Amino acid sequence: MITPTTLAESRWQSLLQRRSFLELDARARAEALLDTGSMRVLCGPFDRIESPWLQPQGIVPQADDGVVIARGAVDGAAVVIASIEQGFQGGGTGEVAGAKISQALRLAAADSRSGAPTAALLLLETGGVRLQEANLGLNAVAEICSALLELRPLAPVVGVVAGEVGSFGGVSIATGLCTHLIVTPQARIGLNGPAVIEQEAGIAEFDSSDRALIWAVDGGEQRRALGLADTLVPDDANAIRDAVRAAVAAGPREPGTHRSERLDVLATRLATLDPAHPPAPGDLRASWGQDYAPLRTGTESPSTRTKSTSPPSRGRTWLRTVADADPVAVIPSVLRADTADAVHLCVVPDPDNPFYRARRGEVGLTECLALARTIREVVREDSDAERRRAIVAVVDLASQAYGRIEEMAGLHQAIATTVDAYWTARTVGHPVVAVVVGTALSGGFLAHGLQAQQILALDDPQVEIHAMHKPAAARITMRTVEELDELAKKIAPLSYDVRDWAGLGFCDGLLSVDDADAPTTKDASTVRDAVAAAVDRARRGPSDLSTRLDSPAAVRTRAASRTARDRLGQQWSNT
Repeated sequence: MITPTTLAESRWQSLLQRRSFLELDARARAEALLDTGSMRVLCGPFDRIESPWLQPQGIVPQADDGVVIARGAVDGAAVVIASIEQGFQGGGTGEVAGAKISQALRLAAADSRSGAPTAALLLLETGGVRLQEANLGLNAVAEICSALLELRPLAPVVGVVAGEVGSFGGVSIATGLCTHLIVTPQARIGLNGPAVIEQEAGIAEFDSSDRALIWAVDGGEQRRALGLADTLVPDDANAIRDAVRAAVAAGPREPGTHRSERLDVLATRLATLDPAHPPAPGDLRASWGQDYAPLRTGTESPSTRTKSTSPPSRGRTWLRTVADADPVAVIPSVLRADTADAVHLCVVPDPDNPFYRARRGEVGLTECLALARTIREVVREDSDAERRRAIVAVVDLASQAYGRIEEMAGLHQAIATTVDAYWTARTVGHPVVAVVVGTALSGGFLAHGLQAQQILALDDPQVEIHAMHKPAAARITMRTVEELDELAKKIAPLSYDVRDWAGLGFCDGLLSVDDADAPTTKDASTVRDAVAAAVDRARRGPSDLSTRLDSPAAVRTRAASRTARDRLGQQWSNT
């Protein structure tokens, strides 16, 4: 007979046997998920491939750069694990860490294509891009997303977010691309951290000291309740391992069923949001439900819009110039201009945007949906074409939208839909070229521009490419803006100067023009010719992002990335 006393004792014994996953370090987490004795660490601390950018800033580097890459098995199935150590630089992704993760995913894809399916487990405890390596970290996130999408059709990519650091910043986009996402109640997932939103928009937008609010918006239970995660488990290593085993055994999902492909779901969900009367997190949970499927009802937002004069925009100007055609509005903040052989897209300011945190040209929820819809429409329209049209991203955007309603709705997931769409276009034969004509910051650039095979940029002082606005980057790295500017003279990834960015190996053409705000006939000809040449290179080159590591500038400045990839490849082939 079970009595209250014996029941209490049973629960106590269960608690004693529980092994907190949250308290394990990155290596122990990987080991806890793999079959006993199967784990082999690749490109580990004894290889001593460290970030070359930290010591000059007075930061002690870590020998494995805060990422454990391990091969092993789960119930006999081959897997590779990328486990981020939250104790090093808040789990921030820099040059070496990003190269290790993306290369592990690419190697798993190569094995899977050759008949040896290899699943991937991403153990994500990260604040996003490591701002001490800003532009290198931003590019690393783009490469991770691309490599994840390369593997996903071949073998499952399982994400696990378990600890209180959570998964934030650009890396959170990867959670929106995973085949299966496992979370604990302690986990948090979001594009913008609460403190960043408060810095950018004020305490009225998001009070970062309100822990209840933080977990109500970003917490694991809420993300599962909204269908933005697949499995909710307690903070227990055995429970997480069981969930991982089930996800790996399930294999890849059918094409078109991933969250990042379900534009119909995103559209119907956004249609229920009225930014003028935003719901409470609990209300959103009740109205959306945990199944990521179209809602039964949904109407356009009842917010009224008044017609305003479109503000000046370099993006708008250069979209018209590059395409030599008048643009049309997909939505007021996303413009499209077509030619016979290319579709040009640009995000522009919309002062009447109902989502008020996306009025100055930021990439927000509806911008992501409009971009992804347009790209996938082009892919469908050209499916039988002998020569697929190019897609040209004209980039002048003020980062992503920093807002509470964006985080509640899952901006990271919305950006994942755009990243997925660009990747799909590339891989089926659409050349993708980006032209940076103004500002290109953070998650906005990850959504619109950084998935291009070729990236061009105007050589102009007002062209600014970076992982974060300068004042915010200074606050987060605990420096003054003046200190940041001085340090950027020695640490190229920190620089906001487009020439320094080009020197990192990401730029396929730095274009000199006479007037970046009012292009001359000569300017127009220069940029159109450069775009045409870039489209041709993209048609003839690989459909992935590998050329960024092979440029002369990358050979000079990204030696650590190249070493990490080479070493990982050598050790992989010997396992």
